[in-house]
Amino acid sequence: MTDHDFDTSIVQQTNHRPWAMPDAPWVMTQTWHDLLFAHWPVDPAPIRVRLPRTFELDLFDAQAWIGVVPFHMTNVAPRGVPSMPLLSAFPELNVRTYVQVGGRPGVYFFSLDAGSRLAVRVARALLNLPYWSARMSVSRRGDVIEYHSRRRAEPATEFTATYAPVGSTFNAASGTLEYFLTERYCLYHEDRAGAPYRLEIHHPPWSLQIGEAIVRTNTLAEGNGLGFVGAPALLHFARRQDMIAWMPTPLA
Repeated sequence: MTDHDFDTSIVQQTNHRPWAMPDAPWVMTQTWHDLLFAHWPVDPAPIRVRLPRTFELDLFDAQAWIGVVPFHMTNVAPRGVPSMPLLSAFPELNVRTYVQVGGRPGVYFFSLDAGSRLAVRVARALLNLPYWSARMSVSRRGDVIEYHSRRRAEPATEFTATYAPVGSTFNAASGTLEYFLTERYCLYHEDRAGAPYRLEIHHPPWSLQIGEAIVRTNTLAEGNGLGFVGAPALLHFARRQDMIAWMPTPLA
């Protein structure tokens, strides 16, 4: 993967956003590569009980969704600090659902596995996010991505897949399921004291393709106490996304 190539022009691309960017200065860059959005429809009831009360489960046509998203990151660095190859580039794998607070839809993470122990420690300390250290490998042959992750802690959840894009790129139209699942501009979680917060992010509209995948191992449902089983119902692929993030904001 190429590092040190963050696209700073994304801060000028704002017409697509569902609400205005925060007034405060952004604090971090990340570049996401070769993402697979694998999604399962699930019964809303058991997901609601797993969420903090402040966060309303976000539904599409009365249906909740669980997403598993493997990818690789570069340019992970505080604002104004050059990215460093050994610290600023690593794989990540997240398990998520969709929530909203005050009419602002966002993402809620059940788990995030990362190939950087330092990133795991920092994210846990600063954001109280459920990060886990994992042994991870990602390789690309043409358009085909080989991805493997095995969590170091017990239960040692594992995800192994081969995936690739199919067809031409598109931007999801507002109101579609693809838009609902991808165009999210914040995440929600609680700090160590149990106080809820919103963390705003910004990126251009997702350039998506239909995805195809062979998932050989997936124990993420069991490891997170979630009930999604079988093959994913929807697969989308994104080659690259540059992103900036702000400090978390407490919710009243």
